[in-house]
This record gives sequence, C-alpha cells and structure tokens, in this order.
Amino acid sequence: MIQIIEGAQRPGCDPVFDAMFRDRKRVFVDFRKWDVPVIDGQYEIDQFDGPRTVYCISTDERGSHRGSIRLIPTNEPHILGDIFPDLCEGQVPTGADIWELTRGCLSPSLRASERRLVRNALTTAVVEYARLRRINAYTCIADSGWLSQVLALGWDCRPLGLPRKLDRTMTGALLIEISARTPDLLRDAGTWVPSRLVMLDDLDAAHC
Repeated sequence: MIQIIEGAQRPGCDPVFDAMFRDRKRVFVDFRKWDVPVIDGQYEIDQFDGPRTVYCISTDERGSHRGSIRLIPTNEPHILGDIFPDLCEGQVPTGADIWELTRGCLSPSLRASERRLVRNALTTAVVEYARLRRINAYTCIADSGWLSQVLALGWDCRPLGLPRKLDRTMTGALLIEISARTPDLLRDAGTWVPSRLVMLDDLDAAHC
C-alpha cells in the first residue's frame, strides 16, 4: 500500500511519519553523511517538511515504512529554487503544474530483492499522483549515484544544467516531464508497478 498524505506531522504524532523520518536519518545522515537537520537525534526533518508538502509513503501490512518520496509545489519554498538555483543554466522551472521530487528514501531494512520493487512502486505512485493533480513536470536534484537510477526508470527527463561538485559528489538538476505517455514509457522499461493508493481523504488521521 502507498499512502499519499499532504502535510508533515511532528515527531510523536504518527508512527508512519516517525518511521519515515527515522529512515531518512539513517539513509541521508548516517550512511550518506549529508549535513541536514536532525530532530531529537533520530528524525531527519528540514524546513521543507511543511503543511503543503505531499508524501508518498510505501508501507507493509503492519504499517512499517518501506520507502517514501517527498513532493513540494515549486510555487512554495523548495530545495532547487531556494538553495541550489545555480544548478540550472536558466531560470528554475516553477509553477502550479511543476513540483519538486525530493528525499527518495528506501528503508535500510529492505532486502536487496525488495528495493527495486518498492522504488518502482513509488515512481508509479508519483506519476499517478501527477496525472490526478494535473502536474506536468517534476524537478529533482540528483547526485551521480541517484542520477543513473532516475534515468533508468524510463520516463522523459532532461538536465537543467551541467552537474557540479557538491560535498565531493557530482550533482545535477533534472526536469521530469509527465504526460499521457509516461505510464507506457515506464511499462516499456519494466518499472510500472501499480499499488493500492490511499489518499489523505481516505484516512481518518488528525494532525497533532
């Protein structure tokens, strides 16, 4: 199951969010050594986790976090526009139909055989969400390791500028176009994996 939820919840308010923020800390801070905020020594939460942020969160039958992606409307503060605009040769693409895709996180507890399946299911979910919300493109920032995975998914994407070195890693910005043919492109690449989507309206969840 993939839950699509608008609005971040504070630590201690929701076990799914708590597990996601813990895994983000393990992946981005402990393993990848990013210099990003950590709350209470265990949750990776930054200034872009806010009320307009949308989360695609993959969970198992027990509700445990398996993977997640964060989506931010580009007419709100976002990473590419506010921190790394120089990754774009021209202006940073923004607008109501362009969102930023960030914090793609797979739980370290997944077996190797599960990682690709969860990644592809999350990719499919963000495409389905884009078509539902009339989002025509996602921007994203990708380092050299993540870049090859983004390209291999099969969708239409193009660089927004030349990569440059950030924290010892070559990093660039991409524009991912979403259109009626995107599902077929992912099917052709073998990365289209539909899952049961549970939208915010389907959840009896209160923000605390």
